[in-house]
Amino acid sequence: MYVQIMQKKFSIKGIDQLQLLGFQDANLRLIQQHFNAKITVRGSIVSIEGTEQEVREIEKLFSELIMLVNHNGGVTRKDVETLINLIRTEKDTAKQHVEDLSSVILSTKSGFIRPKTPGQQRYYRSTLKNDIVFVIGPAGTGKTYLAVAIAVAHLKAGEVERLILTRPAVEAGESLGFLPGDFREKVDPYLRPLYDALYDMMPTDKLRRMLERGEIEIAPLAYMRGRTLNNAFVILDEAQNTSALQM
Repeated sequence: MYVQIMQKKFSIKGIDQLQLLGFQDANLRLIQQHFNAKITVRGSIVSIEGTEQEVREIEKLFSELIMLVNHNGGVTRKDVETLINLIRTEKDTAKQHVEDLSSVILSTKSGFIRPKTPGQQRYYRSTLKNDIVFVIGPAGTGKTYLAVAIAVAHLKAGEVERLILTRPAVEAGESLGFLPGDFREKVDPYLRPLYDALYDMMPTDKLRRMLERGEIEIAPLAYMRGRTLNNAFVILDEAQNTSALQM
């Protein structure tokens, strides 16, 4: 059976090749292990030679990897493997494949963060179209985690200058005075979910630097009074526990 071989070339000029191809071309070798097509990189030119289907798949793969490098500053081995699996297992589900890739919010050391349910998809799309979004749902449905991922993605992309993550330090009508410890010890347990989400999405040293510089701020809602929040992504978590006066 005759199989037509085609060749496609494209430029990766201006892209950080170390982040794209990996240390000692580790990402490139990983891609080559999953495809029969021949892939060569000469300077800033990538050349692919193989069947039409594989050439298109590899070109799509590089396009998505370049998007992640530009968006997140780099890609991990897990990112490459996930994208390869999405592309190689896609046969008659091209539409679903495009939706899966386009809905990637953030790439972390643990893999991609993306909406997993129709409700989360609507939630994510709403944040792209609106300046203010209200989210209501049962506990454990990813409301806070998804919001933090979206916020971090905006910050990494340079679309905002800082993140402000806030939540009421106590339930509406309660008082901190009855809790043991100094003020920080009193409020830290209430803010811990926000810290946990950030540490899951960013390298520890980078997160600490951004917290020190004020690019990311986590504070009780009581500290937000009178603040000017220019070019910031603001998350108010557990808003149902605020009082009318606080709102």
